[in-house]
Order: sequence, then structure tokens, then C-alpha cells
Amino acid sequence: MVDYGLSGKVALVTGVSRSIGIGAAISRYLAASGANVFTTYYRPFDELMSWGSKSTEVEEIIESLKLQGVNASGIEANLAKIETPEKLFDEIEKTLGKVDILINNAAHDQQADIYALSPELLDTHYAVNVRGTTLLCAEFAKRHDGREGGRIINLTSGQTLAPMPESLPYAITKGAIEALTISLSASLASKNITVNAVDPGATDTGWMSDEFRSKLENEAPFGRVGIPEDAAKTVLFLASAQAQWITGQIIRSRGGM
Repeated sequence: MVDYGLSGKVALVTGVSRSIGIGAAISRYLAASGANVFTTYYRPFDELMSWGSKSTEVEEIIESLKLQGVNASGIEANLAKIETPEKLFDEIEKTLGKVDILINNAAHDQQADIYALSPELLDTHYAVNVRGTTLLCAEFAKRHDGREGGRIINLTSGQTLAPMPESLPYAITKGAIEALTISLSASLASKNITVNAVDPGATDTGWMSDEFRSKLENEAPFGRVGIPEDAAKTVLFLASAQAQWITGQIIRSRGGM
């Protein structure tokens, strides 16, 4: 088994509420490599989505992580609230210790084109996807003592590769995350923190219709769409000791699509 240098490290993974989601896959891979994992989730967002989540799913995910022999915990967190990052890091330090790895996976995404926009919809996307993510990065940076292995990994999308007209608020805010990743990497190198982003492309986490999945599969070089484990493997490498020399990068883990 590969030693990723993560034994005893503490990872915060946001947006972990569904066992078939990217956040859960990332958490499992980190735990399997020896990292202690703290997760966040936000049930009101899941309730807006057609797929939803089981009432006990977040607890089941956390228990499954513990079965891998690591410490794991989680909490419901509304990243749109400006006080959340500080309270969240306080809670993690009480339960698991200082955070070494921050995975910004949580995002708000409600489809809307230019004609369906509203100030409230734009503000909601900004509050979670940009302000919430940036404040989590700031809290992590302030508390990091410069030890080796500091990692920030943001999840982004393909908004710079092709238009996303039906998801305009999401595309705008995820574009900001790519800009944040590049500039923040220069700020935090002196503290031994790398900052990268992963674009997993179209990933089947239960939201795809059969028709849409078939269309993508027909267009895909490998004949399939992404699965959460594809993204998780890329994140695991970027979190590992082997990735110390990689920073400021947007990794397109899209299977050629």
C-alpha cells in the first residue's frame, strides 16, 4: 500500500452529506490513508435538491470512517454565515486537533440562466461558494503554524472550458474559486501550505438522468462519466506528502472531456 504521509493528519472536508457524493469519497480515501477526518454538511441545501439525503446518512458516513481506524467527527455548518469558519475550527481543534488539510468541497448550486437571476440567488451563491470558502482558507492560514504538509484543495468546475448558461450563478462563483486558488498559493507558500483546485468534470453522484448520462458516455473518450472515486484519488494525491511541490494549479481530472 502506498504511504501518502497522512497518518495522524487532520483533514476538514466540507459538503459531506451523501454517501454517493464526492465529499464522502474524498473522506473515505483520506481515512484509508490514515488521516483523521472532520466533515461538514448542510441538510437544508439537500432538501432543495431532487436527490435529497437520508436523515441518518451523515452519521453513517462518519461511522464508516471510524471503522477505518481513524478518528472522525462532523457537524452541520451553514457556510453562508460569517461566524461559521471560526466556530468550525474551534470545534475541530477540540475534537481532533489542528487542521492540516482543508478540502473545500461544499457548494451552492441552483440552476438559473440570465433571465432567471435575482439578487437573492446571486447573494446566496456568493455567500457559500466564494465568501464561505475564502473565509475558511483565511481561518486555516491564520491557525497554521508553518509545519510541513499544509494543504488547501478547492473543488471547482469546467466553467472556464465551456459555457454554463443554465448555471450562471454557479459558474460565476466557481470562476472566482479558480482565481482565489492561484493568488492564494503565492500568499501561503511561505507557511508550507500548498493551494490547488480540482475540476472533476461531469461526475455521477445521483443527479444525472439516464438520458443525460448516456449522452455524455457517447461523447466521452473513455466511454464513461466520472465517478466520485476519480475526484477522490486526485484530491488524495494533492493532499499527500508527494505533492509538496505542486501549488497554484487547477487540475482537470475530467477523463478527457
